[in-house]
Order: sequence, then C-alpha cells, then structure tokens
Amino acid sequence: MKKVKLLIVTILFLTIANIQAQVSVNVNFGTPPVWAPADRVETQYYYLPDVDAYYDVPAQRFIYINNGVWIRSASLPARYSNYNLRGGRVVYLTDYRGNSPYVYHKNHKVKYKKVYVQPRKTVYIDNDDHGGHKEKNHGKGKKHKD
Repeated sequence: MKKVKLLIVTILFLTIANIQAQVSVNVNFGTPPVWAPADRVETQYYYLPDVDAYYDVPAQRFIYINNGVWIRSASLPARYSNYNLRGGRVVYLTDYRGNSPYVYHKNHKVKYKKVYVQPRKTVYIDNDDHGGHKEKNHGKGKKHKD
C-alpha cells in the first residue's frame, strides 16, 4: 500500500512539474538594434513608418517592399541611405505573432503616418567677381563659401 501511495505522489509531482515548466516558457525576441529607442520593448517586429519598412529583431533584418515583393535585407534600400535610424520613429508591434507583419501593412500605413521627407537637393548660386555666377550643389543643405 505504501508503494502505491508513493507511486501516486511521484506521478502527481512529475505531472505538476511538467505543467509548470510548460507554462513558464521564456520568450526571447533577440537583442534590439543599437538604434532602437531607449524604452525598448520586447517584440519581434518594429514598424518604421518614415521609411515604410519593418524590422525583424531576432533575424536582424529589415523587411520592405520592392517592385511589389516583400524583401528581407540586412540594410534598408539605397533610397534611404541618408535616413537616420537613431532619430526615426519606431512602432513596436506587440500584438503580432507570425512571420509576415506586412499582412497588416495597409492598416499600419494609415495608423502610423509617414513624416520623414527625403533630403532635398539644393543648389546655391554665388556671384563671383566676374559678374557671372557659379552653382554649388550641396545635397545636405549646407552652405559653403569658396
């Protein structure tokens, strides 16, 4: 009789331990990138509305649309080479689980409107001593004198 009670107690103990182990699974979404805001939130995806792209934290990949196809890449496309990730808006997608955050792209695009504008190409015209003018192209908007 003692062996039966001991067997039942052991089975109960193992069952409870197994259930507890299944409940306390720690979800680790990876290390946030250095450009992520200081108030980092554990989430798998960020939406970057200024460049209309996603960032997959565990995979360390940007996800953006190119010619109608969603691309995963270690960097943003060349058209955003001047974009400052450290100063950009980051939306934490805490309510999405899966591999394709862009299935809600239309909703994200409306809800988190784009505010980033590509730098303008500016041309400054300086008069020289000969009555003519010369153009200076400073793509970043800085004035320089010769």
